[in-house]
Amino acid sequence: MPVLRVLSTVAKQALQAPVCGYQPLAVTARCISFSPRQVPPGSDASFHSVSFSETDHPKVLITGMMSDFPNHRKRFGKNNVILSDIRKPSSHVFHSGPFIYSDILDYKNLREIVVNNRITWLVHYSALLSAVGEANVSLARAVNITGLHNILDIAAEHGLRLFVPSTIGAFGPTSPRNPTPDLCVQRPRTIYGVSKVHAELMGEYYHQRYGLDFRCLRYPGIISADSQPGGGTTDYAVQIFHDAVKSGKFECNLRQDTRLPMMYIDDCLRATIEVMEAPAEALTMRTYNINAMSFTPEELAQEIQKQLPDLQVTYEVDVMRQGIADSWPMNFDDTNARHDWGWKHDYDLPELVQTMLNFIGSESQIAQAT
Repeated sequence: MPVLRVLSTVAKQALQAPVCGYQPLAVTARCISFSPRQVPPGSDASFHSVSFSETDHPKVLITGMMSDFPNHRKRFGKNNVILSDIRKPSSHVFHSGPFIYSDILDYKNLREIVVNNRITWLVHYSALLSAVGEANVSLARAVNITGLHNILDIAAEHGLRLFVPSTIGAFGPTSPRNPTPDLCVQRPRTIYGVSKVHAELMGEYYHQRYGLDFRCLRYPGIISADSQPGGGTTDYAVQIFHDAVKSGKFECNLRQDTRLPMMYIDDCLRATIEVMEAPAEALTMRTYNINAMSFTPEELAQEIQKQLPDLQVTYEVDVMRQGIADSWPMNFDDTNARHDWGWKHDYDLPELVQTMLNFIGSESQIAQAT
């Protein structure tokens, strides 16, 4: 399941915990006081710089988030992370910390939020995912591309540090698949993938042209227990756990030998924080692959059956999803991330399965008790 949706429903952790072991960040806004769309060629722009105290935490705006972001809030302070979306938040989200209405297609509204809240970091998750995007290309184009342009201009204007996630979907059938390096032919065949390649290249261009501190990670499939599948090609790797606990039967919509890179949500969240905190001079590129494990539906089922031997798995292949999966990497080469900023995953397949079953099993017991 792509992280753009998974992160919106990550495991509900205590948000009031003190920030432990955190070293204060030095966040300095770059000397940019204009938006590229506002300054015609040849015009003079007046520049000013705004410095933030080294004892200040970053003030983070996250777009497209309908649930809390506990790792960020625990690290930077509950009130320093503002979640935003166009949908009404759940009670849990509303009471867990700052939430604000924000439409990324409304440039004026987004700019006002950044200014009024003195935002220093912008984490941009709003996007339509792979299968959903193919069902509504015009909406995906508007959200994933036009919305990105608004984000880039506002981030450049206000000297923000900008994070935009990318995906295994940014590669296509002509890309090397096993492993897939950071730099290679991409040419995806979904609007989701095309929009992500566009985001990678536009972010790099804004970095070179305007000095924007743009950072991007290509996520593998992200697996989280506290989320429901819907719209992603790798969703089977979440649904199988829910079905295994509830019914003991699972029908997979990908072939049993379809190998894809995957990652547990905790590793994904930690990677995002680590790359955002990495010193700029340590980064040799603006977009990195990150990886943890690669497996097939059959291998995942076999690992679950070690815990739940009665699990029955059948295969009913969805042609569209299978076509997408067959064009994606089988394994990510994340050597550069491990070298440049010390990326290292914690969860392999056995740890992933045990953690997911423990969480979903306990949730199921609570639901039955109530």
